[in-house]
Amino acid sequence: MLTVIEGRVLGCLMEKERTVPDQYPLTMNALVLACNQSSSREPIMALDEHEVDASITSMKTQGLLRIVHPSHGRSVTRYRQVADEKLELDDPAAAIIAVLLVRGPQTSAELRSRTERLHSFDSAMEVERCLHDLADNALVRLLDRQTGQKEQRWQQLIADEVEPVAAPAPVSPSAVAGSMSDRVAHLEERVAKLEAALAGLL
Repeated sequence: MLTVIEGRVLGCLMEKERTVPDQYPLTMNALVLACNQSSSREPIMALDEHEVDASITSMKTQGLLRIVHPSHGRSVTRYRQVADEKLELDDPAAAIIAVLLVRGPQTSAELRSRTERLHSFDSAMEVERCLHDLADNALVRLLDRQTGQKEQRWQQLIADEVEPVAAPAPVSPSAVAGSMSDRVAHLEERVAKLEAALAGLL
């Protein structure tokens, strides 16, 4: 299982390979920018070059990434993923995994929409079929429906996910009213004591 940061780096490489092939493999600067994009990312991150480089080193030893050294007029080192080869992912499956890695758990409808630039699925049924094939290979799983959600979401199983921040517990109106009445009673008590002390001075 990859770390959250490794998952972001891998997802970005898989995404950019398909959306901006002319700029791929990516330079370190381009990869850091891709990881920290404010659009099409969930959650938004602020990774530095050191964190990305550590992830590159780790994934290279796992056979998921390759370093492309300068050649053919290119003056900087670049990076490319080979996870799709290692995991035997075809284009539709790689598109789904890439979007799940960079945007977290999503519904099949969201995945169909968000993978459009990476791979165009002909139908919702095709997306579902691909997801079930990935689930059979233990690469994704269908999550239980959460409170307030109409549809179940799919989660990738290649990298850790960022733990969702728990929403603060709603405060009931009765609790607010009780708290307010307690404060008023306390203030009234203090006023009465002050008035008694003042009367003693007169």
